[in-house]
Parts: sequence; structure tokens; C-alpha cells
Amino acid sequence: MEAFNCVTGIAAPMMAANIDTDVIMPKQFLKGIDRSGLDKGLFFDLRFNQDGSLNEDFILNQTGWLGASFLVVGPNFGCGSSREHAVWGLKQLGIKALIGTSFAGIFNDNCLRNGVLTICLSETEIQQIANAITQRETNTLQVDLAQQTITSADNQYAFTVDQIKKDMLLQGLDAIGFTLSFTREIKQFEEQYFARNPWHRTVQY
Repeated sequence: MEAFNCVTGIAAPMMAANIDTDVIMPKQFLKGIDRSGLDKGLFFDLRFNQDGSLNEDFILNQTGWLGASFLVVGPNFGCGSSREHAVWGLKQLGIKALIGTSFAGIFNDNCLRNGVLTICLSETEIQQIANAITQRETNTLQVDLAQQTITSADNQYAFTVDQIKKDMLLQGLDAIGFTLSFTREIKQFEEQYFARNPWHRTVQY
């Protein structure tokens, strides 16, 4: 995965509560045999009109918020079914981080496993950021994972993040990659364990 350290980019507000994974990635985009093309499916019913044309009222289609790197979202973002396609689509569209008050549990885990940073702030802080980014002149944020800060046009916010999650994102490691980073320790444990319990060693044929 791509490492996340310090990213500066456009932030778009999507402040409705309980935006679920069916809104993020409608079910018709779950039929593929690979992950390709999910950027088109992301927020499909919001981004496009019924005739297939762009919905110019949707924030991600508006001049000034095209190519957003961050979404500032309402509470319980990512609720609903546990479709990982929703996170794959966010990544393919270029979303690096989601900033809100709360995220659905499985969706939050899927974000971590796919390199999308989720940040929880207070309602007051989220509203302050949302107010700022509704203006094109102030809709850029800098998210510094190493320092655990978000910097807007007129303020800076500190956030907390689980240390393991932070380490994985800073190094660009998924769950398998993170586990393999402890290969030496794992082998050392195996050697010590089998030395104490030789009858557990796998029989070689």
C-alpha cells in the first residue's frame, strides 16, 4: 500500500448522518471479479443523474472540490453492510482520509486494511472544519499523521490514533505486511517453543 505521512489536499464536506455502504458503493458494482472500475461506482446515485450525466449539485462534482483528497463526514459514516468495495472505491477516487465524529466498526477496519486513514474529532471541531471547507478559498487541509495534526486555513486540530494503525499507515503496510515485519521475532518464538515442546514440531515427509 501507499504510505501515508503528511498529505495536503482538497477536503469536501458530506455531513449527512448515517451514510451507509450502499450509498457509498451501490450493490450493482459488487458483481465484478476484480477491483477495477469501482471509482465510477463510488456515490453513484449521488454523482450521476438517471440519464448518466453528472449531477452538478453533488459536492464532488463541483468546481473547487474536484479531486478531493479528504472527506469531512457526518456521524456513523460507513454503516450498513460490510462491503469492502466501498473502501476500494474511495481509494480509487483518490480519497486519502475521512474525518468525522464516528465510523461504523467494520467499515473502519476495512479502511485501515486498505490504507485509508479515519480520524475522529469532536462535533465542535468537525463543524468548524466543515464550515471552513464549504468555501473554495479555504477548502484545503493538511493531515500530518506523524504529528497527528490537521491544519486548516485558520486553525490546527490534534487527533489521536491507535499506535498499530499509525505504524501500518506510515509504513504503507497491510495486515499481512505488518505481520511479516515481525518475521525475525516470529521465527525466534517458534525456535524457543519447539525447543520446549519438540513433539509439536511439524513432521516433514
